[in-house]
Amino acid sequence: MSVIGSLIFCTDCGNLLRESTGDANATLLCTVCGARNKDIVPDTIISESKPSAFPSALRAKRSAVQTLSAEDRKTEAVTERLCERCGRNEMFFTTVQLRSADEGSTVFYRCVCGYKETSNN
Repeated sequence: MSVIGSLIFCTDCGNLLRESTGDANATLLCTVCGARNKDIVPDTIISESKPSAFPSALRAKRSAVQTLSAEDRKTEAVTERLCERCGRNEMFFTTVQLRSADEGSTVFYRCVCGYKETSNN
């Protein structure tokens, strides 16, 4: 009998045998050739994969539309940009991909005085 991971094969014909009983004294009978194979406790292999390894139409539809909470929108950074209303030299900004992926993103600027403007990259 030959063991590959947790699979047990008949040494005479190569047929996949039923799972191990865990008893080293037991024998496993091959249903194809009738050979008796000594039961060997196989090594258990545990593998993990990311959900992206197995594409799913349902998962793709779910991730196509995302709802942002107020906490998610608080990801602003500060840049040197002149506010047209108060003249302050720093404005907060955030970028969002509103158009197709091959086009630039939209930059939203906000000043502490309340002035807002947008720019398309």
